[in-house]
Amino acid sequence: MVMEALTPGDIGCQTGNKLARTDARPVQWIISTDPVPYPVALEAMRSRAAAIAAGQAEEAIWLLEHPPLYTSGTSAMPQDLLSDRFPVYDAGRGGQYTYHGPGQRVAYVMLDLTQRGRDIRCLVKGLEGWVIDTLAAHNISGERRDGRIGVWVKRPDKGALKEDKIAAIGVRVSKWVTFHGISLNVMPDLSHYDGIVPCGISDQGVTSFEDLGQLVSLPEVDSVLRTAFEKHFGPTVSAPEEGLVSTGLHSQVA
Repeated sequence: MVMEALTPGDIGCQTGNKLARTDARPVQWIISTDPVPYPVALEAMRSRAAAIAAGQAEEAIWLLEHPPLYTSGTSAMPQDLLSDRFPVYDAGRGGQYTYHGPGQRVAYVMLDLTQRGRDIRCLVKGLEGWVIDTLAAHNISGERRDGRIGVWVKRPDKGALKEDKIAAIGVRVSKWVTFHGISLNVMPDLSHYDGIVPCGISDQGVTSFEDLGQLVSLPEVDSVLRTAFEKHFGPTVSAPEEGLVSTGLHSQVA
């Protein structure tokens, strides 16, 4: 179980594309157009990860939005939940409290690390690079911070040394298969973060594409996410959301 505290530089990750499969087998790229309830997403991820570990399913990236909600990780502190405005779900991942909601692009990452170097530190570095490259394509400079959660944007307009988090990166690994992933703030209602201390960090803020003056749609961001993902992890192939789990996503949502 890992959160993005594993961010120090790793020389092995910088020499060649360690995270790409040697067989170049494509990852299924799945997009849900309707908001997905968190319990449905969690069960779908767990089912797909187990199927991948058993050799019964392909790797997948799942892009979606959630209704407004908070999730708690294994390190969540009760005092960091400031409001019961939205439902709170146990995420089953590392880390503390975070927010998901409309206008935020969530990308759940179900990858087989037995085919991608078996290096969790390298995985997290690759996920960070994926986000940073996506931001750069939109003229936003995202940066890593050792020992601090998320991808960060400097905010000199708010004061010296001020930074805002624009993306969270949290994964869990079971039998060398990943699930959970990234959440990238495109145009969410940032006031919704007021109900938590995001990731336990109280002295910095949160931001979004919109807050930084970049007005883009989720489909536009998705296109760049896909290109940046392929740079770090290899090829993708489009797949329907109904194939995410054997019972069918729509039948669970209905």
